[in-house]
Amino acid sequence: MARRFSGLNLSSNALDLRLAVVLLILTMGVGTLGLMLIEGYTALEAFYMSVITISTVGFGEVRPLSDAGRLFVSGLVVVNIGIVGYVLAAFSYYVFDGRLFETMQYNRIQSKIAKLDGHTIVCGYGKYGREIVSHLQLHGEPFVIIEQDPEKLQPLLEEDDDILYVFDDATHDDALFAAGIERADSLITALNDDSDNLFIVLSSKDLNPKLRIVSRAKEVRGRQKMIKAGASHVIMPEQIGGFYMATLISKPGAIEFFSFITNELSADIGFEELRYDQIPDQYRGKPIADLHLRASTGINIIGHRLGGGKYQVNPGPETVLEPGGSFIVVGNPEQIGALRQLFDLHS
Repeated sequence: MARRFSGLNLSSNALDLRLAVVLLILTMGVGTLGLMLIEGYTALEAFYMSVITISTVGFGEVRPLSDAGRLFVSGLVVVNIGIVGYVLAAFSYYVFDGRLFETMQYNRIQSKIAKLDGHTIVCGYGKYGREIVSHLQLHGEPFVIIEQDPEKLQPLLEEDDDILYVFDDATHDDALFAAGIERADSLITALNDDSDNLFIVLSSKDLNPKLRIVSRAKEVRGRQKMIKAGASHVIMPEQIGGFYMATLISKPGAIEFFSFITNELSADIGFEELRYDQIPDQYRGKPIADLHLRASTGINIIGHRLGGGKYQVNPGPETVLEPGGSFIVVGNPEQIGALRQLFDLHS
């Protein structure tokens, strides 16, 4: 849940619940030990006397106190006035201001993140971050959001309180570790500032060299730097949007069809990337004609990504998938499902 602050306006540093508990235990320990040494009480008697003294319930003495014992208990009462007041204030702050429930919720989220493996980290929940998260939710992909402003996430958390998130600056290594970067499969950074995105790319690649990174960029020079820093893909939304709008004038039919097939909420068409490492051994080294994917699943192979990152459109039947490469396939949901079942792919 997003952080909410009451009219107290007290920071967690001023009222630390853990410190309050430590002080309470410490004063009880001092009281118990002091009464055992001064009055010769048993451990149980001394502990009971300390509890009723600290709580000020007004019960009688376990045994009559000596003058030294009375002085000690008097000092204990005076000291405990401040400690008990601090404990009550800290507890009230955490409960009534929502901090206790927020902490419990955050611990629950962190426990779930710790169990994730092969997930995606989304840095920034702005206008692009929302679209990214929506797509990941649609496909059932596990993800963690890193967002500095809790208010941006509030509408999403109200819709689904199982969303995994970290409230922090994504440029901090601690935030990346909290999101499980060492176990993540991919990271998408969609912040507004190119320098922030570049810093995240550098940090992420250093923390997890195998991480697949997709970054947003505004400037061409920013894109080039991110590629050099280790980003797998760099997207320039403004450039793509401009190209899309201009092509609607010159080739409207083609763009409208592309818009239709990429609108997954209404189109009966889906895409899948079939990587070499996903193919069972018995299918490796065989040309497309011998895979019989169209006959067994109904899908069509429309693209071939070569090991060097280049693409071949409509590869011929003699094309063989090499290590590091992949096929781009298209089909309806049933056909894509059949392909995933054939190769035991995770959706």
